[in-house]
Amino acid sequence: MTDRATAWDEDYQRRGNLWGGAPAALPDLPAGAAVLELGCGNGKTLSALVRRSSLAAAIDISPHAVALARRRPETAAACFAVADARRLPFRGETFDAVFLVHIAGHLPGPGRRAVAAEVRRVLVPGGAAFFRGFSVEDMRAGKGVETEHQTFQRGDGIITHYFTEDEVRDLFAPLAPALVRTHRWQMRVRGRDLPRAEVEAVFEKGG
Repeated sequence: MTDRATAWDEDYQRRGNLWGGAPAALPDLPAGAAVLELGCGNGKTLSALVRRSSLAAAIDISPHAVALARRRPETAAACFAVADARRLPFRGETFDAVFLVHIAGHLPGPGRRAVAAEVRRVLVPGGAAFFRGFSVEDMRAGKGVETEHQTFQRGDGIITHYFTEDEVRDLFAPLAPALVRTHRWQMRVRGRDLPRAEVEAVFEKGG
C-alpha cells in the first residue's frame, strides 16, 4: 500500500465505521443500471445505492473498509473489490453511473486526474458521473499543512483537497457538465455557526 492508503486502512481498522448518518441525496437511476461507487468506505452511500440498482459494484483501497461495507445486510447483493480508483479493475464502457463521494479530494493532483480519466473510461456512452468534494469555502479549507495548492494534510497523514466549481469542470472534461454547484450549510461548533461547503456535480458522457 502507499502511505496514504495505509493511513486510510489504519483509520478504518482503529475507528471502524467512520461515516454514519444518512447518505446525501441520490439521483433516480434507470431500472437495471450498472452502478459503481469509488471509495465506498464502510458502505454508507452504497447501502442507499443498492436500493436503486440491483447491479451495484464498489471499490475501496482499504481492505478494512471493504470488510465493513460487506457486513451491512443491505449491501449483500453488491460486488466488492479492494482496488485503487486510479487503476480500476474493470473493462471500458461498463457502467451507466459512477459515484465519487468525497474520494477524489483525498488524492494529490495527478491522482485526481487519473481517477477522472478512469471514470471517463468505464462509463458507457450516455452514462453519468456523480461527484462531491469539499469546496474552498468550507471551514476546514486552509487547516493543516499545505502539500499542494488548496490541498492540506492532517496529522493522521490523510490529505484533503478543496475544489472550485471551475476546477471540477476542468477535471472531468471532456464529459459534459449537466450540473455544477456549491452546496452550503452551517455547522454549529461550540456555540458558533461555521460554514460547510461542497461542490456537487453531474457529468454526462456523450453517446
